[in-house]
Amino acid sequence: MKILHSRILGSGPPLLILHGFLGMSDNWKSLGMQYADAGFQVHLLDQRNHGQSFWANQFDYPTLVDDLLNYMNHHRITSADLIGHSMGGKTAMQFACTHPERVTRLIVADIGPKYYPPHHQEILGALASLQQEDMTSRGAADEALSLRIKDWGIRQFLLKNLYWKKPGQLGFRMNLEVLTKSMEQIGAPLPENLNFFGKVLFIRGGRSNYILDEDLEGIRTHFPQARLETLPEAGHWLHAENPDLFFQISISLLNS
Repeated sequence: MKILHSRILGSGPPLLILHGFLGMSDNWKSLGMQYADAGFQVHLLDQRNHGQSFWANQFDYPTLVDDLLNYMNHHRITSADLIGHSMGGKTAMQFACTHPERVTRLIVADIGPKYYPPHHQEILGALASLQQEDMTSRGAADEALSLRIKDWGIRQFLLKNLYWKKPGQLGFRMNLEVLTKSMEQIGAPLPENLNFFGKVLFIRGGRSNYILDEDLEGIRTHFPQARLETLPEAGHWLHAENPDLFFQISISLLNS
């Protein structure tokens, strides 16, 4: 059995954090240190086909839920608080519903339980278009990506995945082939019959359209105790754009 790679910070009650699509555990390092300083043992996980975790052809939410369960069993974590962003939020929601006894509190960052149509094709296409000569330095990769991705922040987020495969040759940690084939699964809704009756906090970016006001009814169908907070000056990557307010809002639930 393969176990997800993680970075573990601090000591105390376990808090597991799941990154979003094309992300990695390192995206949460700064906030993870804050949660650790607040008295939690923080587990920053790389989901399969991301970061330093293993690659595999199977990629859907039931499989990602099993990965998380195997991780908790491996580390002898009986129950934990969960934070999940975007795709990681979908994993966390499905895990809480299928293994409610293993979840103390659930925090979902800028994603709902509804279906999301595939919408990352432009980014995936840009990454796939990179040639070998574009991967000789971070600057060269950035310059090549800039032809198709104008947003500097998105490019920097993607370039965090670069690592040296060998001298003079960079590669991406994420499994682009499998992730590109899995776009429909990544947008899949939470199955209708699933519920979690524990404490749940949804945090959305005020400049993001991932969670709309009209989605709250559907959220509470699955999560009757759900509360929704908005970070006014943040988009989809709200934990990176306004980390102080994200921490303030999330720690209030984690300390409850």
